[in-house]
Amino acid sequence: MKTGAVLLLLVFLGTCSAYNLQNVALRGKATQSQRFSGGGEVLAAASNAIDGNRDATFSSGSCSVTAKMSNPWWRVDLLENYMVTTIIITNRGDCCADRINGAEVHVTKTLHSAYSGYSNCMVSVISRIAPGRPHIITLKKPVEGRFVSVFLPGSGKILQLCEVEVYGYRAPTGFNLAVLGKATQSSLYSYQCDAYHAIDGNHATTWGEGSCSCTKAILSPWWQLDLGKIHKVNTVKITNTKTYPTYLNGAEIRIGNSPAETGTNNPRCASISSIPSGFTHEFDCKGMDGRYVIIIAPGKTVYLTLCEVEVYGSRLD
Repeated sequence: MKTGAVLLLLVFLGTCSAYNLQNVALRGKATQSQRFSGGGEVLAAASNAIDGNRDATFSSGSCSVTAKMSNPWWRVDLLENYMVTTIIITNRGDCCADRINGAEVHVTKTLHSAYSGYSNCMVSVISRIAPGRPHIITLKKPVEGRFVSVFLPGSGKILQLCEVEVYGYRAPTGFNLAVLGKATQSSLYSYQCDAYHAIDGNHATTWGEGSCSCTKAILSPWWQLDLGKIHKVNTVKITNTKTYPTYLNGAEIRIGNSPAETGTNNPRCASISSIPSGFTHEFDCKGMDGRYVIIIAPGKTVYLTLCEVEVYGSRLD
């Protein structure tokens, strides 16, 4: 690939988030409708399109090519569901660049035996791609799927792809990420209210039951969950204590990559106006990226008390 194209891809991928999403197609398995049989053992295999090599010359052995047939297709199985954000397809450069014209790109959760009748899973139609150049498909919003397919409708068609890159992050599973994290807090009121008690899976809401965290009454107390790696956080659920429910009033939920000592610089997911005594409230963080989930009561001197904190989202590689 020429230098200009490489720079274009780096600029694009570097600005899509605070980090670069990985090309998850590299860990997948590729298949196609029927392999072109005139190019030797190495040439034209479906796996060539996910080998990480954007070389667009067929003889280099890094392009997939189907036989001439009706409705040829190529597919990569990502092996698990991902939230797909971007797909980049590199066209063949040494011959027949117009063969890609009219190809459809589909993202699906399940395997389809026929490539018709599920247009709702189609994310793009390729009008043309210049010879040897990458075509970037930016999805307006992430699409969940395990299979990314390129389908070329019509009779007497040949589908050729020199690289297919799929960028995204693992789909949410509904698993509470907090239980695998490590909790700390600014101070400890007593041995009964360690920071860990807020992620112990116990929703008991009476302080005396020993399942709530609690700091000393200090200025701007905080509680922090370290997820270990950067995650995309969709929702945070907080269970308030029955005993002193007003202690959470005015607290903030912040998510980012700075730990609690500097965590006030992290983006804010939500402000907690109030949570009724003993109730659980869900806060929508809209897929914020971060390693740390921090709950802080800025500018207040209170006993910061949390009876359970649950975090739901996706791990980022």
